[in-house]
Amino acid sequence: MSALAGAAALTDRSAGVPWRRMNYAKRPVTLLGGPALAASATVTAALGAPAGTRAAAVVVGAVSGLVGGYDDLAGARPEQARDKGLAGHLAALRAGRVSAGAVKVAGIGAAAAVAAVLTRRDRGAGALVDGVLTTGLVAGTANLINLLDLRPGRAGKAGALVAAATLRGPAGGLVAGPLGATAAVLPDDLGERVMLGDCGANALGALLGLRLASIPGRAPRVGLLAGVVALTLASEKVSFTKVIEATPGLRELDRLGRRPS
Repeated sequence: MSALAGAAALTDRSAGVPWRRMNYAKRPVTLLGGPALAASATVTAALGAPAGTRAAAVVVGAVSGLVGGYDDLAGARPEQARDKGLAGHLAALRAGRVSAGAVKVAGIGAAAAVAAVLTRRDRGAGALVDGVLTTGLVAGTANLINLLDLRPGRAGKAGALVAAATLRGPAGGLVAGPLGATAAVLPDDLGERVMLGDCGANALGALLGLRLASIPGRAPRVGLLAGVVALTLASEKVSFTKVIEATPGLRELDRLGRRPS
């Protein structure tokens, strides 16, 4: 993947310094895997998407990647260290500050709403419901995939599984490219050379959410959105890592291909 090669070339240069981080195991990684994935996933999603969804794919992938990248950089500043999660962003707003995370949430939400307009199926009474479902699924899935990016390969594996499960159908081409892009980044992610960060995870999640929003029938989409919302709210109280480590099957899948901590 040329985008990943470009990220690797920048890593050791001065331009790559702001993207360097220490991961959960205190190993040095670069967040430049995120822009590489965001760019590749967005371009390939647009190329493979049905005609009526291509513009929406560009909007949600590009905007989610951009504001996610902003959060990766600005959110690392010391004064924003406590502005994490929904509670942290709300606390910052109450204190008169706009956190990088709040900017990201607003940007992804706006992109999701634009996507809902661009993919509007009709102008009847159900248009508003469909718009809410599309907006919620795009923004919610973008956030949910990002919440999983706490261990090497976790967000990538989850994204690849969702993409693979939704390959069939007229809109399957929307996630075929992102699936390939994720598979290309996954070895470096598992090897703890790169991280997806907010940029990569948000862009991938937004594109997956757009695919979920194209599923026929409102009932399945309502169920999917309810699940996304429930998991997001649960993340404020429950550690996904602890749940995964305590659950056979999920624990083994999460550790598959990962270096020992």
